[in-house]
Amino acid sequence: MSRTTKIRTESLNASLNEFLNSKAQRRRTVLKAGGTLLLSVFSPLTAHAAQILAVRVWPSEDYTRVTLENDTDLKATHFLVKDPNRLVIDIEDLDLNSTLKQLVAKIQGDDPYIKQVRVGQNRPNVVRLVFDLKEEINPQVFSLAPVGGYQNRLIFDLYPVNPPDPIAELIAKGNWSQEPQAESQVAVAPKAPDSLHKQQTPVPTATNPEEQEKAPQMTRMITIALDPGHGGEDPGAIGHGGSREKDVVLAIAKRIKAKIEDQPNMRVMLTRDADFFVPLPMRVQKARRVQADLFVSIHADGFIEPTARGSSVFALSERGASSTTARWLANKENAADLIGGVNIKSHDQQLAGVLLDLSTTAQINDSMKLAKAVLGEIGGINRLHKGSVEQAGFAVLKAPDIPSILIETAFISNPEEEAKLADDAYQDQIAEAVLKGIKKYFSKNPPLARGRLT
Repeated sequence: MSRTTKIRTESLNASLNEFLNSKAQRRRTVLKAGGTLLLSVFSPLTAHAAQILAVRVWPSEDYTRVTLENDTDLKATHFLVKDPNRLVIDIEDLDLNSTLKQLVAKIQGDDPYIKQVRVGQNRPNVVRLVFDLKEEINPQVFSLAPVGGYQNRLIFDLYPVNPPDPIAELIAKGNWSQEPQAESQVAVAPKAPDSLHKQQTPVPTATNPEEQEKAPQMTRMITIALDPGHGGEDPGAIGHGGSREKDVVLAIAKRIKAKIEDQPNMRVMLTRDADFFVPLPMRVQKARRVQADLFVSIHADGFIEPTARGSSVFALSERGASSTTARWLANKENAADLIGGVNIKSHDQQLAGVLLDLSTTAQINDSMKLAKAVLGEIGGINRLHKGSVEQAGFAVLKAPDIPSILIETAFISNPEEEAKLADDAYQDQIAEAVLKGIKKYFSKNPPLARGRLT
């Protein structure tokens, strides 16, 4: 074989080998791709594990709420165990993380219903919470959809089986040895004002001096229900400086409470005395349970424009809002249950309807009298947003038999008024103005005596 022929043969063989190797490589690539495709079809996809973003605990005498905020809707089952009392909750599709472990440290020693909580991975993708309880409870476990600044929330509400009696608590706290003064005697005058007070029975009066001397002295305790708005999961409006409405109004309500309790024959029930949420209908129920003579809800207004300013007083309206602003504000305040978190399944929708249906002209008339008296006193402390009482369909004002008003003490969304609301002196002035307004109302609309201890 000549050298030229040999070179050509070797070149041909090299080209053939290169072609065969290239073909084999392409075949391996196709097989590899096919294998990957088959793997992706037959292999299960890895599920996204839910993440706990925050844990919060809201203890109160009414109930203790535990909130787990998360990035998806969690499913949970629960059951109770006795001897000792425990609440066990299993949360599905969840792995234990450091945020959830923080729940252990958030249970405080003064919690009325929870001794401690244990958190652990019960089995793959199931986390178990065990609450060791101080007494028997009725639990409510429910989910809340994202709203406001919150993502999904899983809520555990622990209610006592034997809740405290609110009237017994008021009686226990009252100063019954204090003799009524002249100003207080006006409040028990037997003449009834118009509207609501017509239905009450006047105190029997003696017809001669001897009978008057022997007649038992009736002390008519006036009961005021003070309602600090928002609370717990619901912060209310937030000022530019970070002040939260729920904190400001609780501080003001406590000042009003202290001033009222310094008066003879007057006592106060707070719908909340700490940082926890009370559903709107429950606030009304609390006032009715203690047979409150008045219901006063305390708020600090917020608006989209920081220039809005001034104090306002509102009463209920049966025929729509008195202004666009009043309607907007009522809608905002009525949304508190969505933000604060209400268990819709157990929420008494029928009660809300009854309260609306029973709200009478008489209640609104008395509420307007109270509102005008309070607005007149507040006008001497702060600029008024509007010079007259406004009306709208506030859910919290719908007690059918209790004159009810809602006070917007100032605009927390206004930087100047936010500073006022944080000032002790201004809070005290507002509290004093509310007290004066209440006393002025009773001087013209005295309630009738119901008995010694009511």
